[in-house]
Amino acid sequence: MLRLATSARKTVVAGLTALSIAAVPAAPALAWGEKEQGFVAGVATAIIVDQLLKNNRKARLYDRGQTAAPIYVEPRPIYSEPRRTTSIYSTPAARAFQSYSLAERKAIQRNLRAWGYYRGGIDGAFGPSTYTAVVAYARDEGATASLKSTSGAYGIYDGMIY
Repeated sequence: MLRLATSARKTVVAGLTALSIAAVPAAPALAWGEKEQGFVAGVATAIIVDQLLKNNRKARLYDRGQTAAPIYVEPRPIYSEPRRTTSIYSTPAARAFQSYSLAERKAIQRNLRAWGYYRGGIDGAFGPSTYTAVVAYARDEGATASLKSTSGAYGIYDGMIY
């Protein structure tokens, strides 16, 4: 029944539209110049551009809803081999230096200062300045390899004080 009413309504509307078009007497054609054509072209262009903009806005709104939510991917842990560093206080040069008496350690530092290798205080303590001075002295004497063993370090220190 609902289909029949809808179909009948469509038929009535179509018939009334056809009758109203037929009943209107033909009006004389108005003057149609370039200005009028330009106006109509401008209106048509504005309507087309407006529809394109509306479609573009709708498309952007739909695009936002269709993208998948980001998925967190936990980064892989990076394991690196720990670097082994030797403290200057545990080197063979430090162990050999500490075995000397305070007077001998000060004598080593005084000689290193006199030869231009040491700039720290003469305190008999083995620190970064003493270590740097001893390494520089051994390098200049061609005995860098001697600092890799305690006996070699004794040889370098003995050469400085005896």
